[in-house]
Amino acid sequence: MPVVDAADFPAKGRLLGLDPGTKTIGVASCDALRMIASPVETIPKGRKLAPVLERLFALYDERGAVGLVMGLPLNMDGTEGPRAQSVRALAWNILKHRDVPILFEDERLSTVEAEWVMRDADLSRKRRAERIDASAAAVILKSALERLGRPA
Repeated sequence: MPVVDAADFPAKGRLLGLDPGTKTIGVASCDALRMIASPVETIPKGRKLAPVLERLFALYDERGAVGLVMGLPLNMDGTEGPRAQSVRALAWNILKHRDVPILFEDERLSTVEAEWVMRDADLSRKRRAERIDASAAAVILKSALERLGRPA
């Protein structure tokens, strides 16, 4: 199953949300009822993609996920730039390794929102830096769940 639109995305089951960056991939997950999106971890990106995909699919299988929501970093005017092309390339590589449904979600300002949430929770600057990517993935996943018409 390739990249899909919301109408063709699985209607039930756990999902993983991804915030792909240049150095890390933030990962979040939701419960089976898709009520809560929570940060899981940050996967460091190295020179090779295989260990990253191995960890990603381990998380996918551990949680019994049925699909991936990937943050797509659009420009503020809605156009796609080099970062969006990089995310599409990552999706293509994921699909080369395993046939999973992937839904792209506009991630504009997700990191800013995650930072606000963590500041409101009174997390230290160090703790925020450790959790920002996974927290941004949770914001992206929550946004997708809202768009899919399920509570988040």
